[in-house]
Amino acid sequence: MNRITGRSAFLALLKDEGITHLFGNPGTTELPIMHALKDHPDLTYVMAMQESLVVAIADGFSRASGRLVACNVHVAPGLGNAIGSLYNASFTGTPMILTAGQQEQGHGLMEPLLYGPLVRMAEPLVKWAVEVARLEDLPRIVRRAAKIATTPPTGPVFISLPGDILNSEAGIELGRSTRVDTRVKPSDEGLKALVARILKAERPVIIAGDEIVKSDALQEADALAQTLGCPAFQQSTPYGAHFLSESPCFMGALSRQQKQVREVLSAYDLLIVLGADPLRMSVHSEVDPLPEGLPIVQVGLVDWDLAKNYGAEIALKAHVRETLRVLVPALKSAGGAALDSRARQGISALASKNWTARRATIVEQILKNKDRSPVDPDFLALQVVESMPDNAILVDEGLTSSRHTLALHPHRDRYGYHALASGGIGWGLPASVGVSMANPDRPVVCFSGDGSAMYSIQALWTAAHHKLPLSVVIVNNGGYRIIKQRLLAFHGDDHYVGMDFIDPPVDFTGMAKSLGLEALRITEAKNLKPALSSAFRRPGAKLIEVVVDGAL
Repeated sequence: MNRITGRSAFLALLKDEGITHLFGNPGTTELPIMHALKDHPDLTYVMAMQESLVVAIADGFSRASGRLVACNVHVAPGLGNAIGSLYNASFTGTPMILTAGQQEQGHGLMEPLLYGPLVRMAEPLVKWAVEVARLEDLPRIVRRAAKIATTPPTGPVFISLPGDILNSEAGIELGRSTRVDTRVKPSDEGLKALVARILKAERPVIIAGDEIVKSDALQEADALAQTLGCPAFQQSTPYGAHFLSESPCFMGALSRQQKQVREVLSAYDLLIVLGADPLRMSVHSEVDPLPEGLPIVQVGLVDWDLAKNYGAEIALKAHVRETLRVLVPALKSAGGAALDSRARQGISALASKNWTARRATIVEQILKNKDRSPVDPDFLALQVVESMPDNAILVDEGLTSSRHTLALHPHRDRYGYHALASGGIGWGLPASVGVSMANPDRPVVCFSGDGSAMYSIQALWTAAHHKLPLSVVIVNNGGYRIIKQRLLAFHGDDHYVGMDFIDPPVDFTGMAKSLGLEALRITEAKNLKPALSSAFRRPGAKLIEVVVDGAL
């Protein structure tokens, strides 16, 4: 058996698990890995300038590709820095192997500088956390970690790597990679019951979620909606391309306002949930978003989301795409001509109020403010969407400035749109770096608020360093507008403490240039379309700062 060092074995194992990029920020305990990288030139090391960015970039790469990712951070402070981004990755079920260098075994007992209980720190946010105690166990641990991370419900795992394990050498067997095929269909009995229950409903409605993306079921979900002639909404946290926007059945995303959602859903007599936590809200309300007595049927592999908050008449733990592939033909067969006729009538009734019709109305409203100075943020969002090339990917963390983005930007493929999921701001800018790396042949546009961008602005350096086809649009309204809105709405208070950064103002263009990007600043609406169109079609990383109206 050939002898191998722990550091080289670790990198070899990652590559065999399909890892092409190692995202990291190196420190002393990670030097063995950096030392071994020269022997693995086919593994691209991507350096980010803080550990939260490392994990966010990896998260974006995975969300834009569906692939397992790996990232490495520096001992306890580095893991601490990464926790916010790890929370985001946990929220979206990103398949990720997160590792951290650890002090040598025995030396850690003396609690040296930077030491901490890494496994305990990571455990609340990962599917599995472990520290390697013997070099001989390293292959089994990495193989198990990859298997756990990629098996639905997918999610991050954590491995603590003591320095002595990485530096030691032994003759070990590296084993083999395993992926668990979870593309299961419902049982015959379950499918029959689901068909009968759906056909019994007179006014069904679909809510689609992130498992549509993960299972590559956009076409199948649309086929279900058109077979029933029923409306389809995205889940209330619409952070991905969860339905085809231009489908005649698509109505848009549900809001996170309980009263509004309850009013929308009260028109229906069956809720069909596809791969979603359908009614995840934000701010507390005494009003429940689910109308009383509205029955639910639900399909998905994330069993935690099945009937999590609301009981379901039928809950099938099954792969969404594979289920829809057998459900739609079964519905057509059982429903016959009556179902076909009802579907045609239903689709016709939706034509005046579906996503396409609503988009036209919203565009008309926005254009009334096209000449406003400072720039109207809704008009900026429209110009960003309409200036993007057809194959461009949008990463959205505009918050208040992107309130209409979902109603303007069409979802046409499962990796064409990515947005903040967990609410922890600062994700968008570094995530867009990872999205661009995963899709080098597609231009990427990041639409970010100024407050969000300041959480992770140094990610721009990584974009410039790798010469990515990435355009970052910063919406500069000089403060935390969403917090001002909520202070005013919830408390009737317009005394905004700690919510402005205009004294001194933040120079995003200057910062971008200092980090190696081409940058320009726009203050007039008439300059938006030509500047954005040109930037989005040229190679290289660039930043466009747009000063917008910050009024509430």
